[in-house]
Amino acid sequence: MILVLAKTLFAFPSWAATVKVDVIQSQDRYEAGKDYPLLFRLSIADKWYIHGPAKEGDLIPTEFAFAEQSRIRIKDLLFPMTENKKFDYLSETVALFSGEIFVKGTVVFPQDTPHGEHVFKGKISYQACSASSCLPPGNLPLSVTLRVVPPGSATKAVNQETFLAYEKGITTSGGFGGGLLLTLLGFFLGGLALNLTPCIYPLIPITVSYFGGRDQGRGATAIHAFLYLVGLAVMNSILGVWASLSGRMVGSALQHPVVLIFMACLFIAFATSSFGLWELRLPAGLTRAASTRFSGYFGTLFMGLTLGIIAAPCLGPFILGLLTYVAQKGDPIMGFLSFFTLSIGLGLPLAVLAFFSGAVSRLPFSGDWMLWIRKFMGWILIAMAAYMIHFLLPEEWGRSSLMALVPLAAAVHLGWLDRTGAGHRRFRIFKKVFGVCVLAGVFVFLGVATQKAEAISWVSYEEPLLALAAREKKPVIVDFYADWCGPCRALDSKVFTDPEIVDLSRQFLTVRLDLTRRQPHQDAILHRYGIKGVPTLLFFDTQGKEVTSLRVEEYMDKKEILQRMKKLLPKAP
Repeated sequence: MILVLAKTLFAFPSWAATVKVDVIQSQDRYEAGKDYPLLFRLSIADKWYIHGPAKEGDLIPTEFAFAEQSRIRIKDLLFPMTENKKFDYLSETVALFSGEIFVKGTVVFPQDTPHGEHVFKGKISYQACSASSCLPPGNLPLSVTLRVVPPGSATKAVNQETFLAYEKGITTSGGFGGGLLLTLLGFFLGGLALNLTPCIYPLIPITVSYFGGRDQGRGATAIHAFLYLVGLAVMNSILGVWASLSGRMVGSALQHPVVLIFMACLFIAFATSSFGLWELRLPAGLTRAASTRFSGYFGTLFMGLTLGIIAAPCLGPFILGLLTYVAQKGDPIMGFLSFFTLSIGLGLPLAVLAFFSGAVSRLPFSGDWMLWIRKFMGWILIAMAAYMIHFLLPEEWGRSSLMALVPLAAAVHLGWLDRTGAGHRRFRIFKKVFGVCVLAGVFVFLGVATQKAEAISWVSYEEPLLALAAREKKPVIVDFYADWCGPCRALDSKVFTDPEIVDLSRQFLTVRLDLTRRQPHQDAILHRYGIKGVPTLLFFDTQGKEVTSLRVEEYMDKKEILQRMKKLLPKAP
């Protein structure tokens, strides 16, 4: 943070009192040759903040430094999540700590550590700021007395209440100071907000088509909507916890062609069931607990689980923070609970939509409507199958043709060839109008798809390119992209084709790592830059160093991207 001094610095009672630190030990004595947890409690004065541990431009990060001459070492420092704050004197939000935070570390006692008392020293460097001013960078000295005993000696655990509270996430830290319930409430509200992202839009017509043709009471409809919601939540929770604990992106599971083809075949199989060619029947033991048709309770739960796979890869920036939070906790139960709460918020509007979609059964010719909508749902499943595999086609024209072929066939089938409702004149007219509208949409889509707008010229990621750009004093933009990522495609079509951005990009080396299909050394590259999801844009200055304050981890409009690009370019004289 750029240093902003108050006009009357003498008004501050005590700079040193802004931040205090306590060291909380886990044992009264420590055996040589073992590792033990240690907590650093930082107490930040009211209305003051300190920066996060990551270096951001000119900001002074919060850092720990320990004496190197000691055999005893402290490793694996784990900071809590930061909170984003916007101050009037800054153009962007900054990552900060406030209140009381805990930083966990591991103290290591080598086998040859001399027995007896050791005074372990270090310091914490930080800068404190308020909403209107900043203090000069400061240092807090650390001095910890540790008593080392021979292996096998009796030791006693101390301060276990504090460590237990820390592990359960009850201690106040960063943005989660309000306790477990407030934390989960925040996840729920975040899930509701995710319904505004483009990734959720395809689920709306699928939900309407699946539930719209049901002729059943409100009680049964409510059960179906509930199971649909639970399926979405459970699948997102499983995938999210797996991603957080493994350090991999959820969407990377869909990179392998075998997985894509399997999912496509699964969708097509269920589509043929919707066309009435076969019926899914459960084993006899489960028949009494669920409907034997795909449209029964089991089928609704399965549909929610399946659509959870489609929604999971692109749930937006809120997921990234949650991934970090769960990974820090290392608690699968808390991780599942957090993702489940988020997914309930995500799926609740869809469940409400599912409940009220049953009103279509009360339309005229309800029997014919239900049969026709069931076939319509089959075509949606085929469209989903085409969407899953169209990334495998090497050429853009092939992808566009495949995505146009499915609605074209659906329009012809549902509008003219299907004999459902043939005895009802108004229904026949509706189907033909539907077919004409879909055909018109297909031709519009093909017309737009064949018109290629000028866009940023990306080159494939290679490590030597970054080194070459640094030698040539040229700034670099690195884009982590995937076709299965909705925000990535939105950036490509709406932002990276803007004439002003395209023109400005010629002054950069623009590099892209396409994660649609697995790339060589992909995991090492993602780990090196701390990439948790896509889209992610990295900005490197002319010295070859990333300016982390400019990093983009979500969809941003033209204005935001332009601001970041211009900050890396030399200002005109």
